[in-house]
Amino acid sequence: MSPNHDHFPEGAAFRSTLKNRYGIASLWQALFFSALIIAILSLTALLYNVLDGTFGYIAFEYKKDPTTFTSTPLADLEKDELLVILKENLSSGAYKKLDNEQAMQSRSQADLYTLFLERLVQIDTKQTWSMTESILRGNEIRAEAAGKYPDAKLEFRSWLTPQFLVTPMSSKAEFAGVRTAILGSLWLVGIALLFALPIGTGAAIYLQEYAPKNWFTRIIQTNINNLAGVPSIVYGMLGLAIFVRVLEPITSGSLFGVTDSNGRTILSAGLTMGVLVLPLIIINAQEAIKAVPDSLRQAAYGVGATKWQTVWHHVLPNSIAGILTGSILALSRALGETAPLIVVGASTFISVDPSGPFSKFTALPIQIYQWTTRAQSEFHAIAAGAIIVLLVMLLTLNATAIMLRNRFQRRY
Repeated sequence: MSPNHDHFPEGAAFRSTLKNRYGIASLWQALFFSALIIAILSLTALLYNVLDGTFGYIAFEYKKDPTTFTSTPLADLEKDELLVILKENLSSGAYKKLDNEQAMQSRSQADLYTLFLERLVQIDTKQTWSMTESILRGNEIRAEAAGKYPDAKLEFRSWLTPQFLVTPMSSKAEFAGVRTAILGSLWLVGIALLFALPIGTGAAIYLQEYAPKNWFTRIIQTNINNLAGVPSIVYGMLGLAIFVRVLEPITSGSLFGVTDSNGRTILSAGLTMGVLVLPLIIINAQEAIKAVPDSLRQAAYGVGATKWQTVWHHVLPNSIAGILTGSILALSRALGETAPLIVVGASTFISVDPSGPFSKFTALPIQIYQWTTRAQSEFHAIAAGAIIVLLVMLLTLNATAIMLRNRFQRRY
């Protein structure tokens, strides 16, 4: 039987068909490349917008002359001098409140200096300018500040400084920091990890290695997959109903003798975040366990190993890299969440560091949200600095996930 040549063009028809194929391939390549360029430009614009608010000129005045409190230059003030100045010039109630929050004697020189500027000298910010304006319109800004605010000082400021990282929240943007928010975020991630990682890994092992393949497990698997896409605020409502209200004796610490808190504690928020990332951890752990070659299981059974011995000595060691990577990436989502924390009861203003699981708390996303809602431009500037801190924390978690994957990954 002669071959059918209808589907195999030859000569000019072949060259035309080939040209069309390469043309379509080039078009798709151009579309994919355009998508990459758009993604890079979008990320660049985002980062530049954040950096643009983090640096720039600021015009400010002292409401009270520092020389009315001390003849020593501000840069030369020692800790003991600052303690005396604060005690003599603050009201007894204000000084006692500060001392109760943290003993004044135990505070660092930098903390006392910040209190001196904030409570006594009191900085009055007149205007701020973005980094782009400060660079491109520097001469105009200096002339404008000299004309509008003749008594003000003008300086180019970075709102993201080492002091910003170690200073607690303040009602004045010039003295506010993210220390309390960073500690709150770390507490949240730690509690979520301790809760979700063992439960998620155990559930994944059971579903993948032990559970029978029937309609019931298929329903469970479908629900887990659906829960991974549920909006985070729904988990906030769940946390409010269960951890804040039903389990209040535990989450408030009253069961353990704590009397100065309610259910809206960092423990409730951490458990809520743990529930939020639990479906993601289960799915990632299942995929990591699936990736272990079945030949390893069969070899273990062949030499007399039990099911548990096979899982413990062969499946888990070979899937640990994927489990840890997926878990850390899931926690990155928890680190950036805001809605569940608002529902559970995160504080928008708190200057006391969390000292345990039953403490009141805030977190970096909450702090950023609160600052961006303020009308003053200086709060927008420190919000930009806090965004950079949050991005660094997220990138650190992602980098940790990559290092763990490379460290534990086994190739077959």
